[in-house]
Amino acid sequence: MIGLLQRVSQASVDIDGQCVAEIGPGLLVLIGVEKGDSSAQADRLLQRILNYRVFADDDGKMNLSLSDIQGGLLLVPQFTLAADTSKGNRPGFSTAAEPEHGHRIFTYLLEQARECHAVVESGKFGADMQVGLVNDGPVTFYLQVTADKET
Repeated sequence: MIGLLQRVSQASVDIDGQCVAEIGPGLLVLIGVEKGDSSAQADRLLQRILNYRVFADDDGKMNLSLSDIQGGLLLVPQFTLAADTSKGNRPGFSTAAEPEHGHRIFTYLLEQARECHAVVESGKFGADMQVGLVNDGPVTFYLQVTADKET
């Protein structure tokens, strides 16, 4: 399971010209579900998202997490994160979860996030979304949780 974290001062998701989600300062996280991902990977990725220290403390060092600052969390499903880009000029999607499985795991992640964090918003699985953000820094990190390793 993949999470592309972006520290933002604000972020939003529009679908068909309507804003369906928005946050102020916090994290926009694009979520890619891979074949074989389960609730265990979702739980571990959520733990990392909430506790990853990407916000500045009083000394200007990245020592504070989203949980520490109680910032907003905007989760956006993005199956293209799970693409195989190792060859050629066109991505392959054989490593991405099937839509039904991806939807189930993303929904699980979202429900768990809402149980343990105050401000959680979401894009819509399978929708054509327009995602807007003001990347703060910019600060962006790629997190991957698999059954046998993490990056």
